[in-house]
Amino acid sequence: MRRQPVAPHTPPALPDGAPARVHDRQTLHALLAQRNQQPGLRAQIDEAITQAFVRPVAMLVLDMCGFSRITASHGIIHFLALIHRMEQAARPAIAANGGEVVKQEADNLFAVFTHPQHALEAALDILRALDAMNTVQPPESQLLASVGIGYGPTLVVAGKDLFGHEMNIACKLGEDIAGPGQVLLTQEACTALEPGRYLLHPLQERIGGMALHAFRFVASLHERPLPGAPLSSA
Repeated sequence: MRRQPVAPHTPPALPDGAPARVHDRQTLHALLAQRNQQPGLRAQIDEAITQAFVRPVAMLVLDMCGFSRITASHGIIHFLALIHRMEQAARPAIAANGGEVVKQEADNLFAVFTHPQHALEAALDILRALDAMNTVQPPESQLLASVGIGYGPTLVVAGKDLFGHEMNIACKLGEDIAGPGQVLLTQEACTALEPGRYLLHPLQERIGGMALHAFRFVASLHERPLPGAPLSSA
């Protein structure tokens, strides 16, 4: 399956007839302000926001492990250098798998893909790159990361942010539940994967008092090319 970059959507006109810009934060803020000021237009404005910003995407949430411990032991400059090295591993892997980095906050990185299979392959490439980097680094400079992956309708603000139920769950999985070197997927993301391609272990977690069905990646059941290898045309 050839990986394709996330396709942009052309937003509709705003409810007042003015043309909408690309799905950026300024457009979203204008629509939300109009929604608050004109309750009678809420249904129309909600539809405009949905058409301009909401699309089905897979999201990858990467969290570097040990932020507080590393910063306390070696200082913030050392940790910032580790973040820079994490980017060197993550951004090429995300781009090679057809993804787009939406934002980076401290030791967290967020990216979107058209399909969760691309997000999972990117996560595996990132972890493999970090493992390779760690082989030549002393213990205090080794990088460990955890990843959460979700899939579903998401409000995407171009280059700025992601909002939605699957995004919330992916954040919980990547930041709070996954351990170092683990990739956890939501049930929606897991269901969309090609059958028989991966070995996944079901998990039962609770978030905010609600039962959460998630899956932990265990192994690939297919031969994976080295990062940077030509993509298959199949």
